[in-house]
Amino acid sequence: MRTLFQNPSKSSLLALALVGLAALPVFSTGCAKKQQPDEVSTATDMGEMEQLGDSDSGKAMGLESIRFPYDSFTLTEEGKNSLKNNASIMKDKASIRVQIEGHCDSRGGIQYNIALGEKRANAVRKYLEGMGVSGDRVSTISYGKERLLDPSESEEAHGRNRRANFSITSR
Repeated sequence: MRTLFQNPSKSSLLALALVGLAALPVFSTGCAKKQQPDEVSTATDMGEMEQLGDSDSGKAMGLESIRFPYDSFTLTEEGKNSLKNNASIMKDKASIRVQIEGHCDSRGGIQYNIALGEKRANAVRKYLEGMGVSGDRVSTISYGKERLLDPSESEEAHGRNRRANFSITSR
């Protein structure tokens, strides 16, 4: 008698694959342990990052999103003031790590906005480092125009979308 693992036929491999796929949800679900405030956690997926908080939602321990002028990655005085506050929070809470997300409004091409979002995130990171925040606590990513806060096409909506969002990745 041969087993499934000794000289498997194509149909038995297909059956094994289907059984494996069917079992995946069983292994990926379960009860999550409620995190205590003093525990250290690291986000491994978007769901966990949302639990840790971000500045767009106002749930990032007081960190503020940074707004940018049209077609620019230059920090405004208002942005610099917000970053001084953010740097102070990060120095006070030395265990937190953040991901800075660069965002753009809906105008312009995909590649252009990805590059602009990256420049925005890097400008914010560089300013934080200049304020004494260790660069190993900060990562950057650009979403370009893919994650709009406000999908309408008004000037106010465009202004809300041109930002650098802080997502806490670990506490």
